[in-house]
Amino acid sequence: QVQLVESGGGLVQAGGSMRLSCAASGSIFSRSTMGWYRQAPGKQRELVARITSGDTTNVADSVKGRFTISRDNAKNTVYLQMSSLKPEATAVYYCNAVKTYFRGGRYYTDYDYWGQGTQVTVSS
Repeated sequence: QVQLVESGGGLVQAGGSMRLSCAASGSIFSRSTMGWYRQAPGKQRELVARITSGDTTNVADSVKGRFTISRDNAKNTVYLQMSSLKPEATAVYYCNAVKTYFRGGRYYTDYDYWGQGTQVTVSS
């Protein structure tokens, strides 16, 4: 069973910085696309950033230039460095590990795991 454990959340003032970490158990990490998602109260979960097994990154436009995703395969850990935080960044942040493959003209999901989430609160 794969476990994803997030850490690093908490309370920060607007304009501050915070780094989230997600440690993965098992042997899937290096071949997974790792992502950070967030869900604010009353809103849908949204992608913040993701990084593929080949280190290609994708960052949401709303946080581009302020948030950076990175991974350390030796530590089975993915990071989300957040700077210039705004109150609208307040949400529960979730770590995700996914692997898809293409066969017969369509994509399939090999696995899709989620962490329990960590609360980030940005005060104004």
